[in-house]
Amino acid sequence: MTRRRVLWLAKGLGRGGAEQLLVNCARNADTSRYEFEVAYVLPYKDALVPALEAAGVRTHCLGGAPGALWPWRLRSLLAERRYDLVHSHMPVPAVAARLLTLGPRGARLVHTEHNVWERYRTPTRWANALTYRRNDAVIAVSHAVAGTIGRRRPGDWVTVVHHGPDLTGAPEGPAARAAAREALGLPQEAVVIGTVGNLTPKKDQATLLAAFAQLRREHPSAALVLIGAGPLEQQLRAQAGESVVFAGSRSDVPALLPGLDVFTLSSRAEGLPVALMEAMTSGLPSVVTRVGGMPEVLDDGEQGFLVPPGDPAALAAALGRLAGDGGLRERLGSAARERSKSFDVAGAQRSIEQVYARVLAR
Repeated sequence: MTRRRVLWLAKGLGRGGAEQLLVNCARNADTSRYEFEVAYVLPYKDALVPALEAAGVRTHCLGGAPGALWPWRLRSLLAERRYDLVHSHMPVPAVAARLLTLGPRGARLVHTEHNVWERYRTPTRWANALTYRRNDAVIAVSHAVAGTIGRRRPGDWVTVVHHGPDLTGAPEGPAARAAAREALGLPQEAVVIGTVGNLTPKKDQATLLAAFAQLRREHPSAALVLIGAGPLEQQLRAQAGESVVFAGSRSDVPALLPGLDVFTLSSRAEGLPVALMEAMTSGLPSVVTRVGGMPEVLDDGEQGFLVPPGDPAALAAALGRLAGDGGLRERLGSAARERSKSFDVAGAQRSIEQVYARVLAR
């Protein structure tokens, strides 16, 4: 059987949730039917290149100086490699792919929507909208994301695929907890709240820091860990008070999760964050904002708590309930681990490949 050649197209391959999904998909891909390659625009976002290549996926960097030439490099790559299908994962590279594959001999196009459309800047949203119907199929990471996609085609043009984390081999148990806390410089006896995400306005760690300051009045021994890096780091460090650890961008997040007691996300917008699914799989109760696809996988009061975005008082109150009640943490954490059994990374990749097969058969 002849393998069909598929190009995954991304803006970067840094340590973000959407990028990590590519690694998870690569590890579960049907390489007997498809030959996968990845092209990315930003050369300085390459942290996941080794993991992809270890999974057998060839990578192509389109950026470099001068970076504005990347669409022409993409055009050359498309002409040289003659892909059967291009699967885009970010709106700007997706727009370029839609324009560069015009014509009867162009590759088929699939696009994964990772974010609600309201998050895009106006020029990006317009360029996306004007070219969107060039997609042969669209995959949305949550029903909330699917609901923001504009004019739809009839039938099965949009498919919702809930991805899952790949925590195979991740440490767990008391030894893993002690090791994680030592690595983060945290007291073994503290109640530790943690979050994972880029330090950007979308993730709104400023609200989390304000909530943590309120929480410390009732729970002075609590600690907060921010795992991630980004443009707001200096601003957030200036806002942070005592017992806040900035852990930076980490490749060992699954090994650090056992050191937490509570996971949280204070995001203003989300699709369906991998970090939340990883935390639930690790057996952590979570407090997250009621945005995007998070209410689709976490029931308020069952595996954690849902709070409004941009509300430090509500976030502090929910975190305080968990910080002050070890039995509640254990009960909700066990429920989160049970719920995570529905997160199927291999099944998600099979669903994606079913979309490929349907598109390529037309």
